[in-house]
Amino acid sequence: MTRPRQPTRIQARNRAAILEAALDVFSALGYRGATVDRIATAAGLSKPNLLYYFPSKEAIHEELLGRLLDTWLDPLRALDPEGDPLEEILAYVRRKLEMSRDYPRESRLFANEIVQGAPRIHAILSTDLKALVDEKAALLARWMEEGRIARVHPYHLIFSIWSLTQHYADFDVQVRAVLGSEDPFAGAPEFVETLYRRLLTPG
Repeated sequence: MTRPRQPTRIQARNRAAILEAALDVFSALGYRGATVDRIATAAGLSKPNLLYYFPSKEAIHEELLGRLLDTWLDPLRALDPEGDPLEEILAYVRRKLEMSRDYPRESRLFANEIVQGAPRIHAILSTDLKALVDEKAALLARWMEEGRIARVHPYHLIFSIWSLTQHYADFDVQVRAVLGSEDPFAGAPEFVETLYRRLLTPG
């Protein structure tokens, strides 16, 4: 059996440059506003050269989204059923906030896809994502039944963590316009942790 050929260093470098440029273009302009020509220019390649690596704009977008979803869901997967419930949830909140700080373009890429109705990842949202959220919501509900955290709606708890932490990436321009010279991520961790600690500490 013939093994698939390993890409050369130049091929690997060009592929990485295309994905990096596409992330900039898609996160700024959305799927509809992005073009192969614009991505090729941002990557420093000709359009034919780009199409050697990816046959279409959609192929590039799907590659980015596939990588992003794995990264995005890893912190939720990491919720440990055997850990301290409140500390597990707070660690999840902190990690999601760190991801908004460290991966703002990826967050906006995902947000743009969702706003457009998730045409390229809807199947994943309704299968893989739903299964994971169902599993973790059941875990949260068990912790609530055991009296280890306060009773709230487990799904809406997850939604609130997503929306609150990702706001700092998806609405970065607005946040920075309001805060001026203050670093948004200087005060956010303490505020968010206090919010969820007070919400979830049993009364």
